[in-house]
Amino acid sequence: MNDRHVLRNKNIYLIFSLTLLAVMGVASITPAFPSIAEHFQINYKRIGLLITVFTLPGIFLTPVLGVLADRFGRKTVLVPALFLFAIAGFSCSQVNSFEMLVVFRFIQGVGAASLGSLNVTLIGDIFPKEQRASAMGLNASVLSIGTAIYPFIGGSLTMIAWNFPFYFPLVAIPAGFMIMFVLESPHSKSEEKFLIYLRQTLKSIGQKKVLVLFLLNVLTFIILYGCFLTYFPFVMKSSFSSTAFMIGIILSSSSVTTAITASLLGRLSRRFRQQDLLKVSYLLYVISLSLVPFMPRESMMLIPAFFFGAAQGINIPNIQTMLVTIAPMKYRAAFMSLNGMILRIGQTLGPIIAGLFFALGGINVAFLGGAIIALSMVLIVVLFLE
Repeated sequence: MNDRHVLRNKNIYLIFSLTLLAVMGVASITPAFPSIAEHFQINYKRIGLLITVFTLPGIFLTPVLGVLADRFGRKTVLVPALFLFAIAGFSCSQVNSFEMLVVFRFIQGVGAASLGSLNVTLIGDIFPKEQRASAMGLNASVLSIGTAIYPFIGGSLTMIAWNFPFYFPLVAIPAGFMIMFVLESPHSKSEEKFLIYLRQTLKSIGQKKVLVLFLLNVLTFIILYGCFLTYFPFVMKSSFSSTAFMIGIILSSSSVTTAITASLLGRLSRRFRQQDLLKVSYLLYVISLSLVPFMPRESMMLIPAFFFGAAQGINIPNIQTMLVTIAPMKYRAAFMSLNGMILRIGQTLGPIIAGLFFALGGINVAFLGGAIIALSMVLIVVLFLE
């Protein structure tokens, strides 16, 4: 019933648009990388800069933008960010050198920095506690669908020309106008003195439960970006000589599973405690990562991908729901923006830590190490969240 109430609220669709734009910046252009490298005649090693310079601003700017959103209102940050995202993204399609492409990708990353945290902030602002799990689950489902379909859209546009995927961000302009004129956010400009605001924000963030949830988020993204996204394709390639297309299909199946599971989070939250759902999700990670090295056939790689997707669908929106519920509205944007920065730290550390496991004993140890991390997450919940 909560899902129906959430979907009847027009604001949820504006939040969905922010979520889809937040993941568009990387997922829609990666299929164009070979064509971009060929067009500018650059080495493939340099093409990764287009992701690095896009995500880099978020590490430093996300907390700052969160503070601004708390102090001056969500729309004051979101609307300019969306317009900047659109204009800089489109400008990428008009450049004559790879260096200028990198510059505009950095500027587009500045525009994107706040989107992935203010979308969940708005869920906390707009929806009452009993509807937040449903709204967060549906939002995570939309994110997973976007992650699954953007590579196909980007690849199709690249078949026309290398720069066509960079026309896609222009959809952020109508989204910006919709946020400006249609979004109904109960948050208002803060009149609190800045030092008091800062002190109270730090006090809220310093709670034991919050720090534990932040830690679980870091570990989640270490597993995701380290073990799963980095080494899962290598297992398929080395064990089954899988094609890039087949690897993409298996990874997309995980995203689809995440979308389906996340859409059910509202119902699950009404039947089970949040802590128990977290423990189940971490055990699903353990099963998934433990199975990967032992699958005898290519098609059976769908099994660990399914378990991993289900774990993601339960874990990530559940933690986000817990965080936005703890955070008072007037500090919530800074709260969730700091969480966004922490996620990026996990994304950065993931390949490094998984690489250390790999150096110790190869791909099998990389996945075993991930399973051990996931098992430790169960213990963290038992010891610190019960």
